[in-house]
Amino acid sequence: VQLQASGGGLVQAGGSLRLSCAASGSIFRNVVMGYYRQAPGKQRELVAKVFIDGRTNVAESVEGRFTISRDNAKNTVNLQMDSLKPEDTAVYYCNAKVHTAWATPVTDYWGQGTLVTVSS
Repeated sequence: VQLQASGGGLVQAGGSLRLSCAASGSIFRNVVMGYYRQAPGKQRELVAKVFIDGRTNVAESVEGRFTISRDNAKNTVNLQMDSLKPEDTAVYYCNAKVHTAWATPVTDYWGQGTLVTVSS
């Protein structure tokens, strides 16, 4: 399974960015897709995730500003980031938790990191 991420970049505080990620390969069931981020000197943390049934979990620090969505048919996930703050600056990683075949355990897959920089 491969995750191809796109988006990110440099934006001023208050601006918006959109991250996208597409999963491909041997996917039987794509249970969860989401984004994590890691700022310099900090641990990787969950930003938001969306389950195959549409339920979402969003970190409190971004709730109301970030929106996550997915297209199950295309195995894609999008993260719309609005009202960005300097503290949102981090490398953002796409994640998918996937069954690659019937009766196999869920496996974590990660995309390449995408740098998001929010200037004040």
